[in-house]
Amino acid sequence: MTLDLIKFEVGPWPMNCYVVRCNESHECAIIDPGADAKKILKAVEGYDVKFILLTHGHPDHIGALEKVRKKTGAIVCMHDKDAARFKIDSNLSLFNGDELGIGSYNLKVHHVPGHTAGQLSFDLQDGRIIVGDTVFVGGPGKTWSAEDFETTMNNLREIVFKWPDNTEFNPGHGPKSTIGAERPAFENFIRAGWEKGLFGDVAW
Repeated sequence: MTLDLIKFEVGPWPMNCYVVRCNESHECAIIDPGADAKKILKAVEGYDVKFILLTHGHPDHIGALEKVRKKTGAIVCMHDKDAARFKIDSNLSLFNGDELGIGSYNLKVHHVPGHTAGQLSFDLQDGRIIVGDTVFVGGPGKTWSAEDFETTMNNLREIVFKWPDNTEFNPGHGPKSTIGAERPAFENFIRAGWEKGLFGDVAW
């Protein structure tokens, strides 16, 4: 058996909220409760919500956090840089390489800054990774400075695109894909280079 990964869209953007469930222990984690608390809570009925995991602290990813936290009593986990930057009261700071147990399974934490300083990805360690706004089909996550864009690109080179081609990445917005499907466009972009000072919404 493997962990169930359930995705549903919430909020006006919309944003992808995920639930990771272990059907053996009936433990689960909610990832990025961006809005629509009732929809999120419906998805975890009958399960013990152990963690609320935040890929990063942007408002569209945490809009229902307090309602969901209050209802479930779950441990809120995120990187301390985003907790400080966005003034979020988290219970547990996560860092690169940490692991979190859901039933008999472990999620592994990857710290991939760029979009935000505390951007995290959550690796189910079975070929599926929830990446937040790190990478999308067609390009990297939005950045707000040239320095952040360079950080993003370096971490995509050194971390994300070193994952196997069959790795399924599940982003914070839009459809999922695989590293292999994105690799040709990413590598072409790297080879072509980019103008100094580039940042913002960038496509391969």
